[in-house]
Amino acid sequence: MDFKKYSKGIVKLEVKVLYPEKFINLLWKNGILAKNIQKIDISTITIEVELNDYNAVLECAKKVKARVKVIGRKGITFLLLRMKKRGTLMAGAVLFLAILFYLSTYIWSVQVDTGKYLSPYEIRQQLARLGIKPGVRKSLVDFRDLEKKLEDGNGEIMWVRARIEGSTLKIKVEEKINPPEIVKNVNENDVVAKMDGEVVRVYTTSGTAAVNQGELVKKGQVLIKGIQGKEGAEYKVNADGKVLANTFYEKIIELQVSGNVEERTGNKQEDLYIELFGKKIYLKKPTKEFSDYDKIENKGKILNKVVYYEKSSKPISEDKESMIEKASNTLYDAIMKDIDKQGKFVKKLVNTEDIGEGKIRLKVAVVIEQNIAMKP
Repeated sequence: MDFKKYSKGIVKLEVKVLYPEKFINLLWKNGILAKNIQKIDISTITIEVELNDYNAVLECAKKVKARVKVIGRKGITFLLLRMKKRGTLMAGAVLFLAILFYLSTYIWSVQVDTGKYLSPYEIRQQLARLGIKPGVRKSLVDFRDLEKKLEDGNGEIMWVRARIEGSTLKIKVEEKINPPEIVKNVNENDVVAKMDGEVVRVYTTSGTAAVNQGELVKKGQVLIKGIQGKEGAEYKVNADGKVLANTFYEKIIELQVSGNVEERTGNKQEDLYIELFGKKIYLKKPTKEFSDYDKIENKGKILNKVVYYEKSSKPISEDKESMIEKASNTLYDAIMKDIDKQGKFVKKLVNTEDIGEGKIRLKVAVVIEQNIAMKP
C-alpha cells in the first residue's frame, strides 16, 4: 500500500534482525526518524516511525534481511481509514441525527392541565382554532400571544402558562372561581352594597341584617333588609345602618428587572412644517438622524411639530429587590389617591410573577376597611 499521500499517523513496528544497531543506523542514514526504540531481546527491537516512512523502512529491512511486523497504529489517518471502511454506517448515523434534529423543531404532543371545571378537551378545541396542534413548528408559536388569546377567548380562565418541554407543548390553566350570582330582591327600604367586599362588622339602627361577619358580598347585594319584627308579625321599615367590609383595590404592571432597558438620552430633534393641499412644507428639519427614537407629533391649526427623542439601550444596574420596592410603592400611592379618606388601611399585598426576558408581572393589592352600605 502506498502511504506517501498520508502525512499524519504513527506505526509501531517489531523488527527481528541479526544486528539491530546496524538496522537503526541504516534508518537514520536514509533520513528515517525512529522513535521510542526498545530492545526486546538480542535480535528483536520495537520502533515507532511516521506512516509515510513505512515503505522506506521495508526497503531498509530487505537490505539487512530483517523481518518487520506491524504491532500498533495511532493517529488521525487510521481513524479516517476505519471511517472510510464504515462509510455507510457513518452516513446512516449522520442522517439519523439530522432527521432527529429536524423533528425536534416541531411540536408532537399537547399536554393540558386544567382545574376542576374546565375540561382539557375545551382548551384543545380552543388551541385548534388558533392553529396549535401536533405537527406545528415551534418557531411559529408565539407563547406570549398564545397565552393572551387563550385568556381573552375564554371567560373562565384567570391566567394561562404555555411552555415547550422537548417536543411537548404544556398548557397550565388556572380557572376563575366566580361567586354565585346574587338574585336581587331589593326594594327601596333595603340597604345594599355599593361595592364588593368581605363583611367585618354590621351595625343596624333599623331593619334586619341580611349578611354575617366574614361573608363575601357583591355590589348591589342586600345588606340590611327593610323589615323588622318576629316571624309572622314582620312590618316594613326604612333600613338604616353601617356595614364595614374589607374592600380590595389592585394595580398591575410589567417591570423590567434584568437585561437592557431603553432610556431617553436627553437629545432631541424637531420637524416644523405647514400642510397645504395635502403637501407638507418644512420650515425646519432635523440636523441629524437618531438610530432609535420616540416620535411625538403635535398638530396645530397652521403649524405642525414633530419631536424626535433619542433612545439608547442600557444594562439595568439597579438591584431587583429595590426596583420591586419602588414600583410597589408607586402603585400603592396611585391606589390610595382614589380611595375614600374615611377608609381604614388594613394591609398591602405584593405578588410577583416571572414572565421571561428579564421581566416580571408585579401585582399590588391594598385592603381597605370601609362602609359599603348605601340606599338603592
